[in-house]
Amino acid sequence: MSEPDEFYPPVQYAPWWMLLALGIIVLAILAVWLILLFTRPRRATTAAAPVAADALTMLRHEYLDGIGRIEQAWRARELTARQANLELSRTTRQFVNEYSGLEAPVLTLADLQARGVHPALVDALRRHYYPSIFGRGPAVDPAAGAEAARRVVSEWH
Repeated sequence: MSEPDEFYPPVQYAPWWMLLALGIIVLAILAVWLILLFTRPRRATTAAAPVAADALTMLRHEYLDGIGRIEQAWRARELTARQANLELSRTTRQFVNEYSGLEAPVLTLADLQARGVHPALVDALRRHYYPSIFGRGPAVDPAAGAEAARRVVSEWH
């Protein structure tokens, strides 16, 4: 007769397998978190509280000076009419952004209208800047665009 079979302990796994499993779990959790972070809808931007009266006056003067410099550069033939209107559009949108927190530099005309912005901005974009920047014909007179930009800066609530 043969000897009875001896019992052998179960085979042990190497400790690095446990670390590998934990690493995979951490990576999976991180991937889910990143996917949720980058695909969630953006919060609606609320208009920031208007800045103090003195700061607002300084901001308006700063942007009115900038509009004057753009108009002067156009009159000195340093900018074409199209370039001048583009700069006026950028300046006007940046003023709105700094004053109210509205992301005007990246919003389209339709987006701005949907948010119910001041009519002076919509008018300036529709009548002066969009035709000059995107139109195939000659650019609109930058003097009229500068006056529209001044109206936006002066009348913005």
